[in-house]
Amino acid sequence: MSRWHSDDPHKCKALMHEGRWLDAPNGGLSNHTFQNWQPPGCMGHHYNSKDISTCFQSRRIVLAGDSTIRQVFWAIAKKLDLDSITETLTEGRQHADLSINKKNVDLHFIWDPFLNTTRLHHELLLYQNRATTTEDSDDFEKQVASIILAGGGLWHARHFKDDPVSRYVDTIRNVSRYLQPSHQPGLSDQKLMLPAAAASAEDLLLIAPVQLPLYEALSLERGNTITSTRIEPMNVYLEELIKAQSAEVLSSFNAMSWHQRLTYEASGLHVLQNVANQKADILLNLRCNAKFTALGRYPFNRTCCSRYNAPNWVQRLFLFFGMIVLPLLSLIVGKGSKRLPLLPSSKVVAALLVIGLSLSYCFYTDRTHLFNKIHKQFSYNEFSALWLSTLGLGVLSVRRSEGPRKPKSFAPSEQSDQHFLSRDQTDEWKGWMQFVILIYHYTGASKVLWIYEIVRLLVASYLFMTGFGHTLYFYTKDNYSFRRFTSVIVRLNFLGCLLPYVMRTDYLFYYFAPLVTFWFVVIYLTMRIGRSRNRSTPFLFLKIAISVVAVTTFIRIPGILEQVFSALNYACKIEWNVVEWRFRVALDIYIVHAGMVAAVLYVKIDNALCGRFNHGALRFKKQHFEYLRIIAVVVSILMIPGFWIIIQDFPNKYSYNSWHPYLSPFVILAYVVLRNANRDFRNYYSGVFAWLGRCSLETFTLQFHIWLAGDTKGLLSVGVFKNAADASRRVDFVVLTILFFWISWHVATATGTLTSWIIDPKAGREVVEIEDGRGKAEVGLPRTKSHENLQYQHVGKTLAARGITRRFWTLPFDLVKDDLRVRLGLLLGMMWLCNWVYT
Repeated sequence: MSRWHSDDPHKCKALMHEGRWLDAPNGGLSNHTFQNWQPPGCMGHHYNSKDISTCFQSRRIVLAGDSTIRQVFWAIAKKLDLDSITETLTEGRQHADLSINKKNVDLHFIWDPFLNTTRLHHELLLYQNRATTTEDSDDFEKQVASIILAGGGLWHARHFKDDPVSRYVDTIRNVSRYLQPSHQPGLSDQKLMLPAAAASAEDLLLIAPVQLPLYEALSLERGNTITSTRIEPMNVYLEELIKAQSAEVLSSFNAMSWHQRLTYEASGLHVLQNVANQKADILLNLRCNAKFTALGRYPFNRTCCSRYNAPNWVQRLFLFFGMIVLPLLSLIVGKGSKRLPLLPSSKVVAALLVIGLSLSYCFYTDRTHLFNKIHKQFSYNEFSALWLSTLGLGVLSVRRSEGPRKPKSFAPSEQSDQHFLSRDQTDEWKGWMQFVILIYHYTGASKVLWIYEIVRLLVASYLFMTGFGHTLYFYTKDNYSFRRFTSVIVRLNFLGCLLPYVMRTDYLFYYFAPLVTFWFVVIYLTMRIGRSRNRSTPFLFLKIAISVVAVTTFIRIPGILEQVFSALNYACKIEWNVVEWRFRVALDIYIVHAGMVAAVLYVKIDNALCGRFNHGALRFKKQHFEYLRIIAVVVSILMIPGFWIIIQDFPNKYSYNSWHPYLSPFVILAYVVLRNANRDFRNYYSGVFAWLGRCSLETFTLQFHIWLAGDTKGLLSVGVFKNAADASRRVDFVVLTILFFWISWHVATATGTLTSWIIDPKAGREVVEIEDGRGKAEVGLPRTKSHENLQYQHVGKTLAARGITRRFWTLPFDLVKDDLRVRLGLLLGMMWLCNWVYT
């Protein structure tokens, strides 16, 4: 895909010289075409007013040349202030210098189609002398242009009848003599300055190629002089300068219109505004990407002409353990009998190794240039093909659930039957939703409103299952132990708490685990307070209603969240985005409580139907239940198309988001009713979907770095076929998707093993599921005695039981091994320390 790879590790040359359109129109033009330019192997950024102001900070941008360069000038000007900048300012003075000062940036255009004016000479002289001047550095820096772009050639072809090519060559030689190769961003090791990873990048002197016109569209007057025999030799000379490394030429300007007739305006000479915007972005990416990356703030999605920051000591520590210590430890433990008694079991070491290598892989894929990063581009064809392929896999893997229960009093026969929302069914539900969400992220479908609305429903469905599963467990098991609470918290957050330290992100960036954790705490507190009266249905519903009010108050009233986040920042140096978190929670603020209500009603109805209660309002007869079931099914069937009709009236995401919390519970409950409408629906599930559902937490989190790229803003790429971009993209998808799922599955298994080890390093394993009190295992927890508080016996008694011969130096290890609270405190203390020393 790129000839600039081995000698262009930071993708500067790739940005300057090559690229292709991802959104080139197949038919007619639209306002949304020619907006996604893809340099080979890296991601550019669409700069806005705030970005430009932050980058230049009272510095000057100078563009000199003909009307094609003026187009780039206006593109930058409009990025700075679209509302007040219009090209009507040039009416009556098309061939004149222009200056604009907006947002603390000085932007200048020098009308100089022959590149020989005194003013351009002055700018070039300042640029040349910037390294040797004795003037005050700050004042002189403001005088020197941060970027100089010079371009011409068209006027040479049009106005010089005798040998215009030679005249143009002489002009470029005069300009290039001001270049100091050691300060240019292109040339190789000794000659070429790579983008600085400091607070500022180097100033740039760049040459634009001669604009390739659409010859057949030129006017007769222009067409007689602006010919391929005059223009092409000029660009050939510029290519020779590139090869000789004596000038930096933006060949990508012409690549944008190469074999792309629709990129031109009617004149055949100038390009469309969208194309001019992309040219402006190339300039800004060259100058500013290194500066923004050096700030160390995610998302790190400006990968063209940018050098990733060197890992800090915390990151180095994680990489050292993940790639050196844990593999060596695995070899030591693998010897069995020679293993030291203080080392964990081989199974635990293997799980630690999986986590360590996975975190290291995340770092090298998304925090180095080892892998390419490319832009997303939504295509209905691609989205539909992936969705239909996934659906086909799901249908082909449909099977009957194993281990069902036997129906009781109301069953017409002794055929087996699954519970309402059985484990296989919820795994399948999570799985197919995860497939859709992954396709949504990979294809960049968030710009399509109806797809966005569906995905919002899917996220709400996850939270519904959270409310249903945890409430069902607490209500039926009455287990509110610290062990149970800790196991769920550790299992949900194990990966999400480690990744921020490795990737320079934060905990809330991987928003699904924090979201589910928040709602688990809400469910736990709601069910735990007044637990002795949970069998009273009115009391339990009252608690849920109070919980709704309390959470709504906590999230939506300004100031409360801000105070909490401020306290976390003060005590733990945690910097979280309160606006983003409020948006995430408020978007699905009622669906979890809807799941809680559904769980309680399910238990009550199931008990009544199975004859466990024979009193009160829950005394159902089979025929009465059947009537209610039919009514619920009919209403649910009508609910789905009704929702689709309603969402057609929403003009944008923001209007839909305001209604989503109120609409989503009805649609999700309708799906649940239909999915459990009869015995066949309940007893069959898709094996492929259920498989993915069992590691959905890991796939959701790991996709950020090992499937997507640039912190979800782009796609990861191995760039196998350098000269066949479409083939390379397909190979990337197949290879990286298989690797992504394989890693996610192993990380899910390892996380379960390590959760068990953290909860009790000594005990065996007893399967206890996170979300449901009935089904198969989701998390392995240690076997314990009947009363949890037996775990917390005094350490002295434990040591006495083992004998006085125990040496004193083992006391800290015994303390850690014997008390879950100590282990949890140790983990939190290590995280607290990392927060304070992290740079």
